[in-house]
Amino acid sequence: MNLAVADVGELLRLAPVQRAGAGLLLASVGLPVVGVVIVGLDIMPVRFAMMHVALLGIAVGLLTGLDPMLCALVACALAGAGVAPMARSPDGLSGAMGLLMSLAIAAALLTLSVSGVNASGAFALLWGSILSVRTADLWVLGALAVAVPALFWWRRRDLALLLYDRELALASGVRVERLTLLLLVLVAVSVAGAIKLTGALLVDALTLLPALAARRLGTSLTSITAWAVGIGVAVNTSGFLLALAFDLPPGPVLVLVAGGVVLAVHLLPERRFRSWRAPASLVPPSH
Repeated sequence: MNLAVADVGELLRLAPVQRAGAGLLLASVGLPVVGVVIVGLDIMPVRFAMMHVALLGIAVGLLTGLDPMLCALVACALAGAGVAPMARSPDGLSGAMGLLMSLAIAAALLTLSVSGVNASGAFALLWGSILSVRTADLWVLGALAVAVPALFWWRRRDLALLLYDRELALASGVRVERLTLLLLVLVAVSVAGAIKLTGALLVDALTLLPALAARRLGTSLTSITAWAVGIGVAVNTSGFLLALAFDLPPGPVLVLVAGGVVLAVHLLPERRFRSWRAPASLVPPSH
């Protein structure tokens, strides 16, 4: 045990490991809040849709010689904005995500085929590598760690109404279309940013799983968001240290630790929780 602790201490002195740890901590602040939005808007397929869009952005980046991950971020942001007009009906976003997945993967494969770019190289970037985090990636994650909680705090009443009931939010004067557009762009960019850390298929460790555990523990949107961030920081820090100690790939370890917390939380004795989509009393109405 002491040997493992010593090894971890040595590893933490390495610059790539320090950048990886910093990136993970920054992601643990902003991305669980995004998970709360994903659950609230009931857009679980968004992770897969953005994976396909990110692949398209990567393909364009490899074709043009631009930074592939930057192109992936831009592509995801544009895609998030593009599907916002389809959110006018309850099932609009789910259908939009399915359409987006189909179009994005077709466009990506066509781009790779026409350009002659190595497809395996493009797909490899989707698997993520937390130890390859660059300073530029830290800036992106840092911006998300500030912007996402700030948006939540600034528009918490409007968010509570929108996540509870779209029609009620409209009737209460919330600019639903603009807020939905902003949320979808943030979700899309956040998912693309998380891909760098855990890979597209394991992005749930940073977004969805902390939110699912928090939904069980919190009694209001504010408390659920606080729980999500706390759980995100705890499970990602512990998962990262475990991966270093036992020389395991961080991505799968993060998902297993976060998934274990979700299962443990759901095994707790049932209590009388208010729905996480609490009514308008969740946040005092403005006058």
